[in-house]
Amino acid sequence: MFKKILIANRGEIACRVAATARRLGVRTVAVYSDADADARHVRACDEAVHIGAAPPRESYLQWQRILDAARVTGAQAVHPGYGFLSENADFAQACADAGLVFIGPPAGAIRAMGSKAAAKTLMEKAGVPLVPGYHGRDNDAALLAREAARIGYPVLIKASAGGGGKGMRRVDKAEDFAASLASCQREAQASFGDDHVLVERYVLRPRHIEIQVFADSLGHCIHLNERDCSVQRRHQKVLEESPAPGLTEARRAELGAAAVAAARAVGYVGAGTVEFVAEELDDGDIRAYFMEMNTRLQVEHPVTEAVTGLDLVEWQLRVAAGQPLPLTQAQVALRGHAIEARLCAESPDANFLPATGTLHVARWPAHVSFERSDPIDFKPRIDRGFDEGDTIGPHYDSMIAKLIVHGDTRAQALARLDAALAATHIVGVSTNVAFLRRVVASAAFATADLDTALIERERAALFDHAPLPLECAAAGVVARELALEAALQGDDPWSRRDGWRLFGGATRRFDLELAGAPHRATLHRGHDGALTLAVAGQSMPFSSRTLGNDRHDVQLAGQRWTLAVYAQGERITVFAPHGSQALHEIDPLAHAFEAAVAGSLTAPMPGKVVAFLAQAGDQVKAGQALAVMEAMKMEHTIAAPRDGTVAELLYAVGDQVAEGGELLRLEGAA
Repeated sequence: MFKKILIANRGEIACRVAATARRLGVRTVAVYSDADADARHVRACDEAVHIGAAPPRESYLQWQRILDAARVTGAQAVHPGYGFLSENADFAQACADAGLVFIGPPAGAIRAMGSKAAAKTLMEKAGVPLVPGYHGRDNDAALLAREAARIGYPVLIKASAGGGGKGMRRVDKAEDFAASLASCQREAQASFGDDHVLVERYVLRPRHIEIQVFADSLGHCIHLNERDCSVQRRHQKVLEESPAPGLTEARRAELGAAAVAAARAVGYVGAGTVEFVAEELDDGDIRAYFMEMNTRLQVEHPVTEAVTGLDLVEWQLRVAAGQPLPLTQAQVALRGHAIEARLCAESPDANFLPATGTLHVARWPAHVSFERSDPIDFKPRIDRGFDEGDTIGPHYDSMIAKLIVHGDTRAQALARLDAALAATHIVGVSTNVAFLRRVVASAAFATADLDTALIERERAALFDHAPLPLECAAAGVVARELALEAALQGDDPWSRRDGWRLFGGATRRFDLELAGAPHRATLHRGHDGALTLAVAGQSMPFSSRTLGNDRHDVQLAGQRWTLAVYAQGERITVFAPHGSQALHEIDPLAHAFEAAVAGSLTAPMPGKVVAFLAQAGDQVKAGQALAVMEAMKMEHTIAAPRDGTVAELLYAVGDQVAEGGELLRLEGAA
């Protein structure tokens, strides 16, 4: 086994690799950019080396700096994690040339499978069924448009060197093809340095099923069963589970054998994933087509670990050190059901726009590490790359953490996942936690009616929901204020802060702002000490007591909740078992409600201007695309909020824009 390895990545996967290395007695070296100087993965490793500025192209993609860091620190091997250089054949070869072990497949296998087009050609020769499409090297725009017409709409444009949902566009009609192709190629070039694409028939109601494969350098190759990753947004996975609901033992064996054959065809070594796009037939069976092979460890590998009881990072290290696979195919177990949820810094109701900010609060449910013993603990597992107080910036992926649960059945796993999400409290940056709870509770997901469009077809049930009733949120604000007053109260009667009066009662007013709308709550204390809370036109009996650690036992009109309440200045976030809500407590002496500024179009997040789609003097309509920004490796289109005339462009293409920066000005038609 190695004595020291370098982890050429960041975030939760770097922390994950470091944890297994520590358990095996292997020392670790972290690399970090300017933005990650105080990051959790740096603290998780034994040593750390600075490799450049915040943008990935100036740090995590600078492989010569990474090789230099390995040489200087005496590392024997490099673990690439996933993303960044993990599927870069040139980097794998550079490691070998530098005398370092690349903890992954040989460069030749990465090259063979790294290009979607080349991989499909290879699989076609091997007899693996493919989705009808065009996989050629000629990427002339006119040719691709003709091929799309031949295949028949809808089609899917995919970056040949892509992964993670980047560089992918669904096109439903011919007139949209050119614009979608250009956008796809821009994103592919920015993410992978290669704008080559392929075009395929879009499988209606597709499911995403993948097989985990593992091979050693001694000729052994097995699969570790499948994962269903059908629940996606913007072509990126949201929830992953194993085993895949509805997959028969016969179909599992068939897909597993095909995946092993694919790995053997390229002389594969290490962990890899063979991905299939599947569709359900009229008889309920599933037909699958080869989609691509990811020549690395996947983000969702923990669900496979949960149902097999294995540590796949340990397997990676042992295989890279020349050891044989620890198990044969017949020894691989499949027990219970596991589900992983990706917790991301984003705003689901704003088309999953990435969010940035400081994690003022990051409280997790009671959990275990991936090193848990047998039998499997009912507590969830949390893989995370951030601690409370850390800042999420615009330079990298938006994922904060992964939450993994296991149960004897899928229904039990679902219940545990909802409970774990309810106990996850993140304040300071917008997240998808509440949205994930709605997905998990939806009838479609609960009954395993799965496909990659589940989120879109269940839109009415998943979006634009008030997470917590006003009266519950207001009760949380009042409970917190009363707890603070009690903590400040002295022993003598003149120091009491509970509103007691010699004659009559006392009334206190709370001015609140919820989703931009003003509300008023009134707390009345009777002479006998009884409390009444008036809010939303109702007056209700109220009581509360603090449970410590920002938690309060609250009773309102016969209902009783345990509420967690966190405050940053005037912004207060209330978490209840049935949801959460952020609101502002307004000081009426210092604030007035402000009207929104009209006539401007601002950046909704920090990022780079990729393109302006209108020029000064142009007449535009509400909803018309005006600008394209890039942030967190994704493109985002900014649309006109109303009709008007573009008066002025305030930035140039390529400029970096801060969140809230005014991109252009509109005039007229207000």
